[in-house]
Amino acid sequence: MSEAHRLAWLRLARSDGIGPVTFARLIETYGEPQRALDAVPGLARRGGRAAPLKLMPAGDAKRELDTASKLGARLLIWTDPDFPPLLRAVDPAPPLIYALGDARLLSRKAVAIVGARNASAGGRKLAEDIAAGLSAAGMLVVSGLARGIDTAAHIGSVAAGTVAVLAGGVDNVYPPENAKLHARIAAEGVIVSEMPPGTTPQAAHFPRRNRIISGLALGTVVVEAAIGSGSLITARYALEQNREVFAVPGSPIDPRTRGCNDLIRNGATLTETADDVLAALPAARSFVLREPEAAPPTPPDDSAVDNARPVIVELLGPTPVAIDEIIRRAGLPASIVMSVLLELELAGRLHRSAGQMVALL
Repeated sequence: MSEAHRLAWLRLARSDGIGPVTFARLIETYGEPQRALDAVPGLARRGGRAAPLKLMPAGDAKRELDTASKLGARLLIWTDPDFPPLLRAVDPAPPLIYALGDARLLSRKAVAIVGARNASAGGRKLAEDIAAGLSAAGMLVVSGLARGIDTAAHIGSVAAGTVAVLAGGVDNVYPPENAKLHARIAAEGVIVSEMPPGTTPQAAHFPRRNRIISGLALGTVVVEAAIGSGSLITARYALEQNREVFAVPGSPIDPRTRGCNDLIRNGATLTETADDVLAALPAARSFVLREPEAAPPTPPDDSAVDNARPVIVELLGPTPVAIDEIIRRAGLPASIVMSVLLELELAGRLHRSAGQMVALL
């Protein structure tokens, strides 16, 4: 893959208003990131955006890649052999990740273990034992390097290779007391983040981090989680990604375990040992992976999109509606409808929600 291609890919992913869904649609429509970059300003303008959409400058992208290279981190994109196949199957997949360490580990079958930061001694021991058991069975263990359960999961699996997914840059050591563990994982496992190197984690980054944790794994084990905790967000992502969810039960009077008990009540596999996880994991999963286009696609004709735009805008409103319903009501090809929705999203006029639902802002 040429450096120019990788720079264009990074610039597109880091440009204003381009999240994973929009990025995937742009690559699907234009094939090459540079073609998409060239098209984005016009698309946003036609969608009704008044101010120009800010693209990531090429110089900023080059500096980001140079910083990563000095750290020893690699930028992985969908078409790279080392981009994790399970993560590439997520819809939509993160446009890119950085990997610090042995990126080849990311192709192994994996299980995520997450849970409370203020975990009990018993919860930490369980997480460490489950992680060690999974590692002994050849599974890669994924977690978020946070205090408590995450730290215990990494300690239990680091000797066999573990993956730490961070909300900040791959070089950001958080919490500070995990500095030695961070260094060991970088040397013997792999540290992953979609944030630029040097990034300090912000609250908004953690849901994105959690989505990658579940996306890297065949299943997610939750050990101690309060109602409304970030660990339950990870479990929800796992369900959305058609992955398995496991939960360790706990005392009903301990708020740290109520989230796990609730997961079990709603269908998660009750889990006490690594064997419970291994017995419930599917022998094989069939995921649809993104493959490079054989030839660049041809975007819809501009005049057809212009004619369709008022029809589609009329069908939209503040109440979310399924994209399939818009296509049916408009009586137009899906490619035309998707192009108009892309324009509106780049213009900041469209909100996407779960279940392929969209609403006009």
